[in-house]
Amino acid sequence: MVVSWFAGLFYLPRLFVNLAMEENDAAYNRLLLMANKLYRFVSPIMWLTLITGIWLWLAYFPLSMNWMWLKLILVVGLVGYHHVCKRLLRGFEARQNTKSHVWFRWFNEVPVIVLLLVVLLVVLKPF
Repeated sequence: MVVSWFAGLFYLPRLFVNLAMEENDAAYNRLLLMANKLYRFVSPIMWLTLITGIWLWLAYFPLSMNWMWLKLILVVGLVGYHHVCKRLLRGFEARQNTKSHVWFRWFNEVPVIVLLLVVLLVVLKPF
């Protein structure tokens, strides 16, 4: 589930890059349809990831693990990122996007950095 959620978080902003650059109405509508379907597919996966992650955390990890708290903060940030994607998608639907494709390219890197940090925290358990 985590892999599917991240795949969606990697691909959805990439669709935003293309939407921000697209000038052809038919292509714009096709990209918008793809983005909407992807968001609707990934949202339940986010919830399943959160539910199973919390279950695993409560079942196997003591609450005193400080690296886990930092990981949870990063996951909460990803949930926020997911909801920002929804707001941005609504802006594209209303054709009111004001951000450039360059901004979306940088925005697209956020889940990559968070994933790297989470993996490092889980593997290294630095504190």
